[in-house]
Amino acid sequence: MGSVDRLFNRQRSVHEILGGGLVADVILWRRKNLTRGILLVALAAWVVFERSGYTLVSLVSNVLLLLITILFVWARSAAILNRPAPPLPELQISEEMMEDLASVVRTHANSLLSSFQDIALGKDSELYMKVAASLFLLSVLGGLTDFLTLSYTSLVVIFTVPAIYERYEEHVDSHTMKGYRNLVQFYAKLYGWCSGKVQQWISEAKKLN
Repeated sequence: MGSVDRLFNRQRSVHEILGGGLVADVILWRRKNLTRGILLVALAAWVVFERSGYTLVSLVSNVLLLLITILFVWARSAAILNRPAPPLPELQISEEMMEDLASVVRTHANSLLSSFQDIALGKDSELYMKVAASLFLLSVLGGLTDFLTLSYTSLVVIFTVPAIYERYEEHVDSHTMKGYRNLVQFYAKLYGWCSGKVQQWISEAKKLN
């Protein structure tokens, strides 16, 4: 399949788009044991939250309370019994790490704001259609389920859709591009029809005046 027929005219493989590292390997099931483990842990967490009635805040608070209690008792006991203290690493965020994080956040924020500006000013119809469709789908899904179930479902989708797409890439690209071309043609016809009607109404209004 030529690059013209590939989805979004991309030149890179799915693995390269996903970063080409460990994350891409996990999402595309190239490290099956790790992918299965993540899905099983996520499923277990979903079951715990759904069945026990715990919320994320209450669970995290209880886990942190248990952790600091264990470490505190361990440290106090070690001081009394002349034993070594808990082997904790240096808990400190370096200035370099914060600068890198701020740079990444700033880059992504500027990219997001630039895309929003293009949509708001009507410069990118294709981007508007993508964003509108995504937000509409998210709104529908949000009305059908709760946040926890939506998060777990999203994780399952992340670990299945890219892998399936990579396997059947040519067929998906072919049918998607065909549907996209039909949608663009329909949009052009609809826009032309609406523009003609508006111009007709303006002409009739001028004649009446």
